Amino acid sequence: MPAAFDTVIVGAGNAGVSLAARLRRDGIRSVALIDPSPVHRYRPMLNYAAAGRARMSRYERPMATVIPDGVDLLPRAVTRVDPAERTVTLDTGATVGYRDLVLCPGLTPHWDAIPGLREGYVDGWAVSAHVPEYAGRACAALVRVREGTVVFSVPPEPASCGGTVLKAMFLACDRWRREGVLDRIDVHLVTPFRGLLGLERADRRLRPFIEQYGITVHEQSRVDSVDHHARTVSVDGPTPAAIEDVHLAYVTPHTRAPRFVANSGLATDDVAALVDVDPGTLRHSRVDTVWGLGDAATVGTRPSGGALRAQVGVVADNLRAARDRGTLREYDGYTVIPVAVSGNRLVLDEHDRDGRPAPSVRGIDVTVPRRITYAFDRFVQPVVYFRKLLRGRV
Repeated sequence: MPAAFDTVIVGAGNAGVSLAARLRRDGIRSVALIDPSPVHRYRPMLNYAAAGRARMSRYERPMATVIPDGVDLLPRAVTRVDPAERTVTLDTGATVGYRDLVLCPGLTPHWDAIPGLREGYVDGWAVSAHVPEYAGRACAALVRVREGTVVFSVPPEPASCGGTVLKAMFLACDRWRREGVLDRIDVHLVTPFRGLLGLERADRRLRPFIEQYGITVHEQSRVDSVDHHARTVSVDGPTPAAIEDVHLAYVTPHTRAPRFVANSGLATDDVAALVDVDPGTLRHSRVDTVWGLGDAATVGTRPSGGALRAQVGVVADNLRAARDRGTLREYDGYTVIPVAVSGNRLVLDEHDRDGRPAPSVRGIDVTVPRRITYAFDRFVQPVVYFRKLLRGRV
């Protein structure tokens, strides 16, 4: 007989750990978290680390230390889900039973989408903090740059906080300016959106810094391929280009959901193969006992830590409501994109699924670059994350 739990959560990142803590506080006594990673990272710090503004090791914890009391951690990878039998198969061959299953496994790199990129990473010529194991190398690479061409790319959706690539770019430019080398560095930004992020208010605030740092923007474009031998980044878009003699490519790979989602018949039919949930209730579109949230689910908004806080509350409430045959809550797609524009100022854009402003603090325009929003994002938020959020108290 397989081990059985009331609720099984696949993925022990921000979403999974926060939800497990919330369910325990709501009185659910049998909760399991499945995740093979031995390390839990505060991911919003990755781009700060890449720009040399933080040491990532300070924002990593052994996975076992962040698991809420009373929650079982199964440190294995998932290979398949059987919705009919309500079981999850692990890479050991063992199965785990559940009453409700929540999928928040995060995204995995889809290296083949950009030919040559994997080889560029291995060579050290291409980097990105959005592939966490390369965050340290990204920092070392950006700090060493003193001249030449550097290309940054915002990955197309789905992406894990893809817009925060701008944070690493602006912080690097600010550093190069202070060190007196910015005028010797040709910075390019490739973005799939119209403008910078495709958000009018945020783009309006960010545009002056693009001009101030002398950044060339390739909008509505994607990196098509890279050649680390020729040091070339090929860009596909309204104006295709080959950026040559590239010193460093800060190019984030395209991403997709882990393959077990599609193999279990729970995914969308496109290449990203995300967990196919109703973007409002976050319940699976075809299987009532399966739920999804976070980067790997069809939540219809851009991923962020703020978005996860809202989604965790919706899933926790809806699990209980579904069991009681009550009315399910709706997630409005709230999300937030924080972009540091210098070493002490940050632009914050909060919006709902339709791009409408959704401010959490009334009376203050947080899209204005401010010291206080930078200080909160850089110093206060990590404390809230480890002390409150992961314990289900936010």
